[in-house]
Amino acid sequence: MPKTYINFNGNIVPEEQEIFSIENRAVRYGDGLFETMLFKDGEIRFLNFHLERLQKGMIALHFDDVNLFDEFFFRSKVEELIRKNNMVGQLVRIRLTVFRNGGGLYSPNSNKPSYVFQVSRPEPNLKDKKVGLIVDLYTEYKKPFSDLSKIKSLNSQIYVLAGIHKKKMGFDDVLLLNQEGFLCEALSSNIFVHYEKTLYTPAISEGCIEGVMRRVVIDMAIDEGLEVVEAQISPQIMKEAEEIFLTNAVQGVQWVMGYKQKRYFNKISRILQNKLLGWNYNEPE
Repeated sequence: MPKTYINFNGNIVPEEQEIFSIENRAVRYGDGLFETMLFKDGEIRFLNFHLERLQKGMIALHFDDVNLFDEFFFRSKVEELIRKNNMVGQLVRIRLTVFRNGGGLYSPNSNKPSYVFQVSRPEPNLKDKKVGLIVDLYTEYKKPFSDLSKIKSLNSQIYVLAGIHKKKMGFDDVLLLNQEGFLCEALSSNIFVHYEKTLYTPAISEGCIEGVMRRVVIDMAIDEGLEVVEAQISPQIMKEAEEIFLTNAVQGVQWVMGYKQKRYFNKISRILQNKLLGWNYNEPE
């Protein structure tokens, strides 16, 4: 197999090269955050939104040098890494991991950021437009929510456990509940529910990740004349909803076909899937 390279703090190194010590704060404490992006047609899709979310998260976690992570930084590092991995002209999944540098116990010795860029070919969609996802509710543990819940943190234990349940039971995805038992998000996606001519999605205050594709889909839905409501949503709505779909930056819009015996339509999600293909922003207002 061809060698894969990563960018660790500006140095292009083989993926298998050891770069962390046991003192690494990402390993010891999950002290950091990450962004997952899609490189398509020569650009990082919705880059400004990813930048905004990353910088807001870094500020919330009290990192220094937040402004170093700007548009030029993203573009130059990603394009260099894509060339090194012979992925020019391809669809590329990008992951940027940012973690606090240096040692210390819970109180860090430094707030300087370190980073790792990785690139890979996206996994094919689990299902095509004709066959949607089969999902389940994950209920063993619930996601606690606070102002930190919207950050794509390296503290991901509940997602790991939900992923174990998904794999063990053979589902395409699972939906997580927040600490009060309301719909929160899917394993790596935000949730949208179409019910009685209104498109609902869990509010950020319900503990879900502040998804870039969630933001894009809300804008596209409004552009289509749909009423969109960010709300507290009972899982009971899954028994009555006309349509459910999931969204993330890499897979876009994914239709949910079924939950238990319930089956859903694919009208709104299909419209949004097609709309996304050509949807672009100029500069965010």
